[in-house]
Amino acid sequence: MTPAVGLPAELAARIAGWQRAAGRPLLVGLSGAQGSGKSTVAAGIAAALAADGLATAILGLDDVYLTRADRLALAERVHPLLATRGPPGTHDLDLAHEVLDALLAGRSVAVPRFDKPADDRAPVADWPVVEAPAVVLFEGWCVGARPLADWSAPINALEAEEDSDGRWRAHVAASLAGRYAALWERLDRLILLQAPDWPTVCGWRAEQEERSNAGSMDAAALARFMMHYERLTRAILAAPPAADLAIMLDAGRRQIVI
Repeated sequence: MTPAVGLPAELAARIAGWQRAAGRPLLVGLSGAQGSGKSTVAAGIAAALAADGLATAILGLDDVYLTRADRLALAERVHPLLATRGPPGTHDLDLAHEVLDALLAGRSVAVPRFDKPADDRAPVADWPVVEAPAVVLFEGWCVGARPLADWSAPINALEAEEDSDGRWRAHVAASLAGRYAALWERLDRLILLQAPDWPTVCGWRAEQEERSNAGSMDAAALARFMMHYERLTRAILAAPPAADLAIMLDAGRRQIVI
């Protein structure tokens, strides 16, 4: 099920007002848990803004993952769990800044894309070229997430059994509090798609896996995969980042309030 049909148009109207008031390219974060409909909403916003004469670029946090080779090297150097893409510490933030710099300066730039079935960055030849957008949408599952105070005690089997000494958790925590926080500071505005609870997020992600032509994870593998995201997702659900707009979603991804 997709988000409410009218939501992208409503958000586009808000963003258009913000952009015209700013009088310059606007960087808008779109944050939401896995399966919440971020990509669908972002595409709908971009289409509505284009109809209003505002060119829009979309950059996903997923699109700036470290390459597979870089993640494997990080896993060897720091902790094996860092081979799995997703949590803070597994993204190429230098690339993110480079692309955002170009987009916001009105320069022509190839926007990176990530090939999830291949678990690696797509070839540069496959990156779409964007020039001089009025709005840049930066969407991702933890965009705007606040640093967490305590990562010490494991909260699931993955953390307890595969990160018993806490090295992976410490690396993720330090990344979130450092370079990711600096990246979030660039946002002019933040929109949050707030999921109802963790079990719903897991259900949404399972739906994505079922729909994917490349779906290769069985229930056990998917449950383990989701444990990489559990701590920070639960924290965002309990204490959402300060957002200019927060849209509460029900289990069917229907808008409750805006």
